[in-house]
Amino acid sequence: MASNIAILVIVVTLLWQGGKAQLSTNFYSTSCPNLLSTVKSGVKSAVSSQPRMGASILRLFFHDCFVNGCDGSILLDDTSSFTGEQNAGPNRNSARGFNVIDNIKSAVEKACPGVVSCADILAIAARDSVVQLGGPNWNVKVGRRDAKTASQAAANSNIPAPSMSLSQLISSFRAVGLSTRDMVALSGAHTIGQSRCTNFRARIYNETNINTAFATLRQRSCPRAAGSGDGNLAPLDINSANSFDNSYFKNLMAQRGLLHSDQVLFNGGSTDSIVRGYSNGPSSFNSDFAAAMIKMGDISPLTGSSGEIRKVCGKTN
Repeated sequence: MASNIAILVIVVTLLWQGGKAQLSTNFYSTSCPNLLSTVKSGVKSAVSSQPRMGASILRLFFHDCFVNGCDGSILLDDTSSFTGEQNAGPNRNSARGFNVIDNIKSAVEKACPGVVSCADILAIAARDSVVQLGGPNWNVKVGRRDAKTASQAAANSNIPAPSMSLSQLISSFRAVGLSTRDMVALSGAHTIGQSRCTNFRARIYNETNINTAFATLRQRSCPRAAGSGDGNLAPLDINSANSFDNSYFKNLMAQRGLLHSDQVLFNGGSTDSIVRGYSNGPSSFNSDFAAAMIKMGDISPLTGSSGEIRKVCGKTN
């Protein structure tokens, strides 16, 4: 009995490793040699004209990977007979950048029709967005295939919420194989981008671990009454919302985290030392962020004959 269990464990482990092993940095080197330059060009154009788009594309990849793996499911549009992830609570009225990915996909299809998945284009575009805004570079593993379905329910339950406690964040990331250090590093993505008033209203009016002047500033464009100014935007990083750097962690140490889920990372808990380290060491943050992005990109990819290579990213073939 024990030997049968041991054999089963080995088989399952090999299958899991096999799925991961099919991702590689040179998967398209022969079948689509101009892929990386094509994606980079599309991202550069989009982010140059609107720097916030870099954060939006990075967020799309994050929200894709946390829902049944990095399979491009977030890119599927709702139809009369299909409910996808785009109108789940964490994505409704906030997920953006779909048109950028669609445009890049069109360019890639012209160069290499039917070869490159939307899931891989999103993974590469997320990296290029970070680099375009001054952040670290890393080699993106590719070879993913696209999901044929999506799950609004999973998007509602799996994507970390801005109201989460530190223990909830740690558990949420652990559930997809990411460590506490990975979680803090990936939270540093909030060095770029904007957030809606509805996500930080409770923090700026009700919480005490917040810099008074910072709270007052944010209250000017985020009224206390729910339903009033819900979509008004504020930068997640008050110092440099369009530059990928480590100032997010400096903000946390000064109690200027915009979201509740930001400030809990530096609030007398187990992650204070990691935040302090990233605040003092930008190179440490950059290397850990890049490593965590590679690790996140490995979450449950569809490979081999699973899924499909979509012709357009917004609908299945």
